[in-house]
Amino acid sequence: MSTAIPAVRFSVLDRSRIREGQRPDEALRDTVDFARHIEELGFHRFWVSEHHGVPGVAGSAPTVLAAGVAAATRTIRVGTGGVMLPNHQPLVVAEQFGVLESLYPGRIDMGLGRSVGFTDGVRRALGRGRDDADDFAGQLTELLRWFDGGSPTGVRARPAEGLDVPVFVLATGAGAVTAAEAGVPLVVGDLKGRENLLRAIDTYRSRFRPSARASAPHVVVAGTVAVAGTTEDARRLLIPEAWASAHARTRGSFPPLLPPEEIESLEMTAKESELYESGLRGQLYGTEDEVTEGLRKLLAETGAEEVLVTTSTYDREALLDSYRRLARLTGLAGAAS
Repeated sequence: MSTAIPAVRFSVLDRSRIREGQRPDEALRDTVDFARHIEELGFHRFWVSEHHGVPGVAGSAPTVLAAGVAAATRTIRVGTGGVMLPNHQPLVVAEQFGVLESLYPGRIDMGLGRSVGFTDGVRRALGRGRDDADDFAGQLTELLRWFDGGSPTGVRARPAEGLDVPVFVLATGAGAVTAAEAGVPLVVGDLKGRENLLRAIDTYRSRFRPSARASAPHVVVAGTVAVAGTTEDARRLLIPEAWASAHARTRGSFPPLLPPEEIESLEMTAKESELYESGLRGQLYGTEDEVTEGLRKLLAETGAEEVLVTTSTYDREALLDSYRRLARLTGLAGAAS
């Protein structure tokens, strides 16, 4: 079965989603425990994310959480998907990743995004505005300079200076141009919006400038992949996140994950129902055979070198089973564990 899928890397992003009735500290411990299982299955990377003031997400400090994940694992690469660079001073980001790379040499990835806070209140609390993302390219250049030792201020970023920490840019549109011109790998998501995905990849590849960090374009496609014994069981894995997204887009607050059966009994408004159904369409889910075919098509269309799986759901055991099945169908080394 795995021969139908090109030999690319498969990695995992976990957003430390909080389930209904769960405390944030429990969600963070779930992430660390999940990373151990993902390592055993043979996935290449395990990344964590940055969200501020979100009721349904516990991961607000990705470099701190990455340190906990790296301490609990042995071989898997650990990183961020990503640190939102406009929220931070580049020097501080360089120092944080310098510490991580010093503690866990050869295992740390620096994934960077250009988003600012999700709401006006969060942006004010961070001391940022919407336009702070406009100079992402300049912020990235400054950050990379701290690692290269080229700062004009005379200040040295210790222990970051001279360390080789792989850099990834999470972006579409203008961000894809930034990644290309910086000569670093691109992480691009939204498997549902295939046209936008392909446009961003084409832009990145056509404008890529080789650098000391990457001699050729490297594309990582990110999105939901759910595998189960039946198509319907796989679809049910998507229900909690689809509802959370619909709730956020209609009520302005991204909630904890609910059980599928509770969501299915809700009385939704017409708008909520439309957004909820939209969240279920176009995702990559199904049986092992169906997902194998979906991945084969995705990789043929994108030519991606890597897939970053971002699936979240209420049932943690069903989620782990999905990743076990994905490991098996992609031929990962630890798939039999």
